[in-house]
Amino acid sequence: MRSLRHNIEGGWYHITTRGLGRQRIFVDSRDREHFIELLEQTVGRYGIILHAYVLMDNHYHILIETPRSNASKAMQWLNLSYSVWYNVRHNRSGALFQARFKSIPIEHEGSWALAASVYLHLNPVRVKALGLSKNDRAAEKTGYYAVVPAATLLKRLDTLRNHRWSSYPVYAGYKSKPEWLTCAVVWRLAGGGGASYRRYLEDYVKQDAKEYFLSRVTAALAIGSTAFIEGLRKRLPENAGEQSNLRQWRRLLPFDVIKKAVSAVKGEEWDAFVNRHGDIGRDLALYYARINGGYTLHELGNFTQCNTFAVSKAVSRIRNRLESDQGLRKTIRKVEAYVKSLPDSDS
Repeated sequence: MRSLRHNIEGGWYHITTRGLGRQRIFVDSRDREHFIELLEQTVGRYGIILHAYVLMDNHYHILIETPRSNASKAMQWLNLSYSVWYNVRHNRSGALFQARFKSIPIEHEGSWALAASVYLHLNPVRVKALGLSKNDRAAEKTGYYAVVPAATLLKRLDTLRNHRWSSYPVYAGYKSKPEWLTCAVVWRLAGGGGASYRRYLEDYVKQDAKEYFLSRVTAALAIGSTAFIEGLRKRLPENAGEQSNLRQWRRLLPFDVIKKAVSAVKGEEWDAFVNRHGDIGRDLALYYARINGGYTLHELGNFTQCNTFAVSKAVSRIRNRLESDQGLRKTIRKVEAYVKSLPDSDS
C-alpha cells in the first residue's frame, strides 16, 4: 500500500529504503563508502539535516530534518544517483530499490527523536546471530524472555561499536564528527555529549533491554505525542487515492473526539441523546466517523453497541438526507469546524 508523504518545513523523518526483493544493495566497502559520499552531497545539495544513519546489507536507515520541506526530492536524488552508480560498477541493469522509500514523521521534542536514533543505531545487533532476530523479538512480545549469556551481550556491544557504516561511532565519541552530520540535538536529548549518548545506548544493550518503544519506530505511521500525530492527520489531502494509506491515517481521529464535536454542535451531552428515539445525533456521529475516521462498520458498532446492519443504515440515512437537506449539510460543516478547532490537548 502506498504511504502518504508529509513534506513539512522543519519536519523530522525516519526513512528506510530496501533493495528490490530484499536483495543486497551494498556488496563491499566501496559501495558503502560511495553511498556515504552521496549522503554528504545530499545534505549540501538539498539542505537537509542528517541526524543519524546506518547501512545494512540490503537496506539503510536515515534520520533527517527538512528545513525546505523537500524530503521526497532529496530521497529520489539519493536513491537514483546510487542506483545508476551501482549498476555501472556491478554491470547490472534494472531497479535496485523498492519503488518507494518508507518515511515516518518523527516528533523531535521529548524523547521521540532519541528513540528513533537508538533504533537506527541498534540495527547491526538486531540479528539472529546475536539473539535479536525477528523471531526472537516476536517471542519477547508474547512474554517469553530467554536468558542472554554474558558473552552474547559483549558481542552485541562489540558489533555496535565496530560497525563502520553507522553514525553511532561518532555519537559515542569513538570517531570525529564530519561537518555534514548533526549530532547536537540528539546528544542533548540523551543528556549531554558523546559520553552521555554512549552510556544511554550501551547500558540499554548491557541490560538486555527488550523491545519497549523501539518496535513502534517501524510499525507506526508517525512517532510522537497525540498532539503531534493529530496535527499531521489534519494536514492530510482530501483525495489521496484508493491505493494510499489515507484510511489508516484517518483512523487516528478518535471516536471520542467525534462524539465531543457532535455533542458541542447539538448543545447536549452524548448520553442525553444517543439512545433518544428519532434523534439524529448518533447517526451523525456514525456517518462522520465512517467518512472521516475510516472506521469499519464493525468498529463503529462496538463504539455504539449497535450491530453492523444498524450502523450501515444509519450512515445511509445521513448520506441520503445530505442530498436535499441544507440544514444537515450546515450541521456537518459545524462538526468539521469543531473537530479542526480542538486544541491538541483535547485530541
